[in-house]
Amino acid sequence: MVSELRNHTLLTEFVLSGLSSHPELRNSLFFTFCLIYTITVTGNLLIFTVTVHPTLRTPMYFFLRVLSFLDITTASAVVPKMLVSFLSKDTSISYMGCATQLYLVIFLAVTECYLLAAMAYNRYVAICNPLRYAVVMNRRVCLSLVLLPCFSGNVVSVVQTAWVFTLSFCGPNKIHYFFCDIPPLIMLSCADTSSYEMQTVTATVLVILTPFCFILLSYICIISNILKISSTEGRKKTFSTCSSHLIVVTLYYGSGTLIYLWPRYGFSQDTKKILAVVYTAIIPMLNLMIYSLRNKEVKGVLIKSICYTHRTGWGC
Repeated sequence: MVSELRNHTLLTEFVLSGLSSHPELRNSLFFTFCLIYTITVTGNLLIFTVTVHPTLRTPMYFFLRVLSFLDITTASAVVPKMLVSFLSKDTSISYMGCATQLYLVIFLAVTECYLLAAMAYNRYVAICNPLRYAVVMNRRVCLSLVLLPCFSGNVVSVVQTAWVFTLSFCGPNKIHYFFCDIPPLIMLSCADTSSYEMQTVTATVLVILTPFCFILLSYICIISNILKISSTEGRKKTFSTCSSHLIVVTLYYGSGTLIYLWPRYGFSQDTKKILAVVYTAIIPMLNLMIYSLRNKEVKGVLIKSICYTHRTGWGC
């Protein structure tokens, strides 16, 4: 397959323009994103470890562990290469390296879209059918709700990556972006890409709107059920269990929609880069904070773990 892909291009590598065209900002940007990446990886690894605790072995925390893994991988697929570009004059990426990065970015994005839909279904069952929750959300169902997003992500990613890299690249090789993504790669092709762009938009609509509509339907049922609760305190407590997920869904789908479904020339190049940074670097860190800082059970287990490890007597 590698030889078939190479027959369609005269290029052996691409050059990434990076996040900023201002050299004086490189050091500041390097330290900023190095800190963001460190927090993302360390924090999500901590959440992944903490949610294995016996008291947190429920479907919600199972999905949260998977989300933490996806956030670590998403940041790792993009940020390290971006950090290198801040310190090195060589910002090139090999042809196959670019294809691999594109595959990972698409795979992780699609998988997370569908995983968020699975998490919405979990909240729906917990609130709307609590007596059957343990039966409905059994181990096999939870595993299926994780494997299905992974399968969907792999299929979409393989197809999209194959489509992009069967295009002819015979002109400039500079990608005006900080990682290999579909829109900037299409702009480098010397072939007619109009039909491909239509296919890409169609695929993106299906990938984003299908799980989003499922999430929307789940929350319509959830809100309808919450409104039936007689006490105000009960309504607040029940809704609070969904608030973290709603914030993550809003951030993830909002930024993804602006990047991939907005008209091609709707934003300036710098604005598109900022949105992409939010999507690939900031959100994986925010997910960590949203789910940990807003979750009393996670904070409780985390504090107990720290107290047990250090034995400093911080009121443990």
